[in-house]
Amino acid sequence: MQLAKRLRNIQPSLTLAIDAKAKAMKASGIDVCSFSAGEPDFDTPDHIKAAAKLALDQGKTRYTAAAGIPELKQAIAAKLLRDNQLTYKPEQIIVTNGGKHSLYNLMMAILDEEDEVIIPVPFWVSYPEMAKLAEATPVFVITTEETGYKITPEQLEAAINPKTKLFVLNSPSNPTGMVYSPAEIHALAEVLERHPHVYIVSDEIYEKILYDGASHISIASVSPAMYDRTLISSGFAKAYSMTGWRVGYLAGAPDIIKAATIIQGHSTSNICTFAQYGAVIALNDSQECVETMRKAFAERRDVMYDLLTSIPGITCPKPDGAFYLFPSIKSFGMPSLDFCDKLLEEFQVAVIPGIAFGLDHCIRLSYATNLETIREGCDRIRQFAAKL
Repeated sequence: MQLAKRLRNIQPSLTLAIDAKAKAMKASGIDVCSFSAGEPDFDTPDHIKAAAKLALDQGKTRYTAAAGIPELKQAIAAKLLRDNQLTYKPEQIIVTNGGKHSLYNLMMAILDEEDEVIIPVPFWVSYPEMAKLAEATPVFVITTEETGYKITPEQLEAAINPKTKLFVLNSPSNPTGMVYSPAEIHALAEVLERHPHVYIVSDEIYEKILYDGASHISIASVSPAMYDRTLISSGFAKAYSMTGWRVGYLAGAPDIIKAATIIQGHSTSNICTFAQYGAVIALNDSQECVETMRKAFAERRDVMYDLLTSIPGITCPKPDGAFYLFPSIKSFGMPSLDFCDKLLEEFQVAVIPGIAFGLDHCIRLSYATNLETIREGCDRIRQFAAKL
């Protein structure tokens, strides 16, 4: 069978593939230390689960409006005002099947064949594939460890041309965990304000997971121009450990949200009804659970960072957000996929090759797991590195 042309250049997700392989090895009885999945190991907090159970008991199991229930859209609007100093009306918000779905809907809504999308490297694996599915062209801007893997204003200015339609901004970052400071966000905004034809999608799903006094600022809050042209993508998976619930959202200009709603209405319709009621409580109730998990991630980050950077040949910037490390393996002279395959086969440690994120001399490790696994896995990596 001949598949659609749009699929010819689309790559499967290496993160999902390696995580699936690690899980299969575990299921067969192999002791695997997995640092592959970007998924908190905590259970969803009890009060959020209770809200979904209550919704079930109350018969809230039928279709809702495609863009989400009013209660959840109001809770998202209240959150954006409270946390980000941004004012949105319900018609400026769509509830989606996870944060990933919000990004996909956006790109399908605004991108055409001649459009270009600026994507800083390293990038989350799905950004360029979504752009290509929308028949646009990804334009990659390589960042370096010296700049904290963050795009500079000069790089952004040089990349923009008349075909540029969208700039993808992700802070805190997957895969690096680096956070753009308020000054850095303002500097990027100054560039973008000179190019009114460029939209911005700000992926802020890790905004609650910050360390060492780092602060998150949404580029939409910088100026009226940035507010008008920025689409905020976020969700509940990371901060509230609700990965399987598949609840995300997109906030922005009403015409774009309307277009995204049309797309969603013809693809998935509304997201799971009772999950939406759990998400309402996640936003409106106590945020103590978020802080509890954040503190645990902070401890795990410190342990993994110290262990990894003590291994000869490995260098890594210390992340100030999310739950990833993105160390360089350049000194070993081996492609990242080969490095990761050998590490998994010989020492049963699952990590993600940097080539999946656009940088072949790096690997990504998630510390969203327990300290025992972190210590054991890093010891195995040390043994593996000593052999190379």
